[in-house]
Amino acid sequence: MKRAFLSLAAALLLASGLYGQNRKLPADTTVTTQHSVTVNGQTFSYTAETGTQPVWDEKGVPTAYLHYTYYTRNNIKDRASRPLLISFNGGPGSGSVWMHLAYTGPRVLKIDDEGYPVQPYGVATNPYSVLDVTDIVYVNPANTGYSRTIPESGKEVDREKFFGINADIKYLAEWLNTFVSRHNRWQSPKYIIGESYGGTRVMGLSLALQEQQWMYLNGVIMVSPADYKVIRVGGPVSSALNLPYYTAAAWYHKALPAELQQKDLLDILPESEAFTVNHLIPAIAKGGFIDPAERDEIAGKMAYYSGLGKTDILQHNLDVPTQFFWKALRRDKGGFTVGRLDSRYLGIDKTLAGTRPDYAAELTSWLHSFTPAINYYFRNELNWKTDVKYNMFGPVRPWNNENDNTRDNLRQAMAENPYLNVLIQSGYYDGATTYFNAKYTMWQVDPSGRMKDRFEFKGYRSGHMMYLRREDLKQANEDLRAFILRTQANGKSAKY
Repeated sequence: MKRAFLSLAAALLLASGLYGQNRKLPADTTVTTQHSVTVNGQTFSYTAETGTQPVWDEKGVPTAYLHYTYYTRNNIKDRASRPLLISFNGGPGSGSVWMHLAYTGPRVLKIDDEGYPVQPYGVATNPYSVLDVTDIVYVNPANTGYSRTIPESGKEVDREKFFGINADIKYLAEWLNTFVSRHNRWQSPKYIIGESYGGTRVMGLSLALQEQQWMYLNGVIMVSPADYKVIRVGGPVSSALNLPYYTAAAWYHKALPAELQQKDLLDILPESEAFTVNHLIPAIAKGGFIDPAERDEIAGKMAYYSGLGKTDILQHNLDVPTQFFWKALRRDKGGFTVGRLDSRYLGIDKTLAGTRPDYAAELTSWLHSFTPAINYYFRNELNWKTDVKYNMFGPVRPWNNENDNTRDNLRQAMAENPYLNVLIQSGYYDGATTYFNAKYTMWQVDPSGRMKDRFEFKGYRSGHMMYLRREDLKQANEDLRAFILRTQANGKSAKY
């Protein structure tokens, strides 16, 4: 990879603004560099533009600036027909580092083939990036990455305008309108992709972009989506939906009965899913009034599909918390805990006793490798040099979760827009936003079932960031590439 130029204007900004006594960035600036990459055996050049763009209030006063990185493939004759992929991560409060530097972008984290850190830290070419078929912009919402809110002189930042489900969607939709106008991308087919909480974000943005900005999309992609209509609600459905994930994680750790363990993962998950929907949800719904014999039978089946002890399940009244599963699955098998976001990762607690792990083994591993890599990458390859800290997780709390209508927002957006399709990608070993929860969300978006042929689900043998595993990095990008190519209009009218 090589840089061809750094514009004079950018150089002046670097000298006067990015390095500064107040440790803040100009609200509106760009740095542009040139690079090349080989994807699927084809080498091509591309432009990387990284910078800040303001968020304005109703008076036209900047209230924040969002940092972004925008990649465009060079030598494209018809930019209008080339798709634009708009990428968000989640949190809320997470920077866009994760998918940027490990999934879809032209450069990928230096890790081993299963996703674990290696030294020296750094980045390498991503031979599977979707930059061959789509331009990509990675957006850092307020206070994440290098993005920051801007307080008025002598006043505190109005946090209600940024830090909540609906506030987040509203200002990001407005910001995207400006970005698309500045970069002359109104004619392009557009896709938005969000990971984790980003799944909630893009469900809401699908309608906000249409109804507030008159911007219509071709696709919404949710990676390991967090649907708070289930996760934060609790109850029989929320609890029971965890069981197929328990089955997957227990299979990975060889903790299932021999009859199941000898089968392939994809052969046993349908069994666990069917038991969950047809038996476990009704059983937990009966609460303390369930027949004792049925309770005992259900607990036995749960033990069979989870790798946990029947007694432990009975003592939890069939409602087994995920925290307990992460602590207990390998308590007697090496004494390890398993990771929350990716249960392939192992941790070591102070004591074997307890009901939850001391720390998140997978997240510490990821921060181990991502933090030095993203700081190196911006400074050394994109020429973005600043004393401002890159917030892997930024200060966005408290976060307002009220009036979450994002699931129905997506349904309404799809109904209004015949072009709009949805792809969901999940890792089977994700214990935070489980793959079966994602399937359930997909089933619930359109209760009529009249648009179900516009939904697609893809599962992978890894966790929350399924692309960290090399084999899944390749397959997930290929699935995303196929989705983008399949859902372009190609002259077909938008009508029912």
